[in-house]
Amino acid sequence: MQKLEILIKYKDDTVEKLCYIDGKSDWIDLRSFEDVEFKKGEYKLIPLGVAMKLPEGYEAHVVPRSSTYKNYGLMQTNHMGVIDQSYCGDEDWWYVPMYATRDCVVRKNDRICQFRIMLNQPEIVFEEVNHLENPSRGGFGSTGIQ
Repeated sequence: MQKLEILIKYKDDTVEKLCYIDGKSDWIDLRSFEDVEFKKGEYKLIPLGVAMKLPEGYEAHVVPRSSTYKNYGLMQTNHMGVIDQSYCGDEDWWYVPMYATRDCVVRKNDRICQFRIMLNQPEIVFEEVNHLENPSRGGFGSTGIQ
C-alpha cells in the first residue's frame, strides 16, 4: 500500500494526536478540540483542533462516526465534508458542522467524526448523445423494497 506524508498542525498539545487504527478501518477518527454543549435544534461547528496540508491531487472526506448519532443525537449538516488541498494554511482549522436532535455535550477529545484521504476526481469530458443505448432499469426507486 502506498504511504502518503501529510503535514499536520495541532492547535495545542492537549488534543490527542491522530492515529491510524491498523486492520480495523482506513478511516481516521477526529476528536473534538473543546467541550461543546448542544440544545435540541441547535447547529454548531465542532472544532477538531487540527490543520493539514494534503498532498497535491488529494482531498479529505469527513463524515460522522457510525456511533455519533446514537451517542450524541448529532447529524452532520453537510452529510460529508470535503476539504481540498488548498485549505492548508496555519489558520485553516478543521471543523465538523453538527445539528442536535436532542440535548447533548461533546467533551474535549471525544471521537466525533472520521476522515479519509481520497484522490481527486479526474477531469471529465461530457459527450452529449440522444440515446444511451442501454436497457432502462425502470427509473428512480425501481428496485423494490425487498
